[in-house]
Amino acid sequence: MYRLNNQAFRILRDEAERCSGNDEVSRIERQICMKRLEKLRQEKGEPADFDELRDAVIDIYPQFSEKVLKQAVRANQPPGLFSTVKWVTISIATAAGVLWIVNLPYPMIRWPVARTAPILLLPSFISMDYHYKGAINSVEQADQLVNKATSQADIQRGAGKVKQGQHHLDNLPVWFLGYYPQAYCSLFSCTWHFTLDEFEQARRNVARMEAVVFQEENAFKSLEQAEQALQVAKQKYEQAKTVQDKMKSRSLIQKEIDRLEQIPKQTLAAEQAQTKLVAYKRDFGEFTVADADNGQTGTLIEAAKVFALQAAQASQNPPHPAQKWQQIERLWTEAINRLEDIKVDEPNYLEAQKLLAQYQTNLGIVQLRRETESESKEILKQANEQIQSLIASPPSASNQLKAEIQGVINQLKTVKPGTTSYADAQQLMSSANNKLKQIK
Repeated sequence: MYRLNNQAFRILRDEAERCSGNDEVSRIERQICMKRLEKLRQEKGEPADFDELRDAVIDIYPQFSEKVLKQAVRANQPPGLFSTVKWVTISIATAAGVLWIVNLPYPMIRWPVARTAPILLLPSFISMDYHYKGAINSVEQADQLVNKATSQADIQRGAGKVKQGQHHLDNLPVWFLGYYPQAYCSLFSCTWHFTLDEFEQARRNVARMEAVVFQEENAFKSLEQAEQALQVAKQKYEQAKTVQDKMKSRSLIQKEIDRLEQIPKQTLAAEQAQTKLVAYKRDFGEFTVADADNGQTGTLIEAAKVFALQAAQASQNPPHPAQKWQQIERLWTEAINRLEDIKVDEPNYLEAQKLLAQYQTNLGIVQLRRETESESKEILKQANEQIQSLIASPPSASNQLKAEIQGVINQLKTVKPGTTSYADAQQLMSSANNKLKQIK
C-alpha cells in the first residue's frame, strides 16, 4: 500500500496550484512541492498522517489550507468497514436490479421466467393481486359516487376513486389475464378472475367516469364563477350612483344569469343552478322595476351633468373675457334648471339636491368673475381715456400734472388680478410711475 494515494495527491496538488503564483520562482517552488508529494506517492508503507503532509508543503506555502490537509488525510485512509458496506450494498442493489428486470411487464421476459424460476416473479404476483383488488373496489366506489352523486363533494371523492381505479388498472399487465400462478395461489388466495373482455369493460367504465367527472367539475366551476360574479354585480348595482353605472351593473347581472342557464342540463351543477336561478331572476326583476322608476329623474341628472361638464371645461385656463364668463354662466344655469325639475317625492331627489347646491355655488363664482372682468375692463378703458387726454392737452403746472397722473395710477390699482385687463393695467401703471418720477 502506497503512503499517498491518488485521490489525496490530487487534493494536495490542486491546493498547491491555488497557493502558487505564475512567475519563475513560484514554478520552481511548485516543482519542489510536487516532488515531495510524488515521493510519498511512490513509497510503500503506512499512510502519511497530517503532520507529514503538512511538513511537505508548509515551508513552501505557509498559507496552505489546513482544511485541505485534513481532507487529504481522510482521503488517504485505507478502505475500511465503509468500503465493505459499500460493496455489500452494491451487491444487494445488483440483485434487486436483476429482480426488477425479470419482473418487468413484458411477456418475452416473464414467460420464460415463469416456466423456469417462477419464484422470481413473486413481487409481480403480489402486485397483481393487490392491483386487482384495488381496481375492483375503486371502480365500484367510483361508479356509486359519480353516477349517483348528490353533491359536489361526491363528485370530488368520485374523481379520486376514478384516479385510483385507473392507477390499479394501469398496473395490471394484460398478459396475466389468462395466467394463474399455481404455486403462489396455493399459498395465497388469489382473487383475480378478469377475462380480457371484462378488463376492457372496466377500462371503458373508468374512461367514461373520467369524462363525467371532467364535465361535472367544469359545470361546478362555471356555477361558482357565475355566482361570485353575480354577487359582485349586485353589489356594484347597489352602490351605483348614476343611471349609466346601474345599467352596466344590470347588464353584468343578465350576463351571469345567461351563463347559469348555459350549464349542461345533464350535470348536477345544472340542477342546483335551476333552484338559484329562480331567486336571481326575481331579484333582477325588482332591479328592473326600480330602474324604470329612476329612469326619468336619472335622465335629468345626467343631462345636468353634461351641461356642468361643459361649463367646467370652458372655465379652465382663466382669465376669460366677460362674454365667455357669461356663456359659462348660461351653461351652469341650464344645469341648475334641469335639477330643479326633480320634485321632492321623486327618486334621486337627494342626489339632485346635492348637485344643485354644488352647481349654484359654481354659478355664483362665475357671476362674480364676470362682474369683476367687466369692472376691470371699464376701469382700464377710463384710464386709457385719461392718459390720452393728458397726452393731448397736458396741464401747464407740474403739480397738477402729477396729481392727474397719480389719479390714473390709483385708478389702475383697482383692476383685479385674474382678469384679462390686469396685465395691461400693470404695464400702464409702470409707465405712469416712470413718468411721475420724471416730472420735477
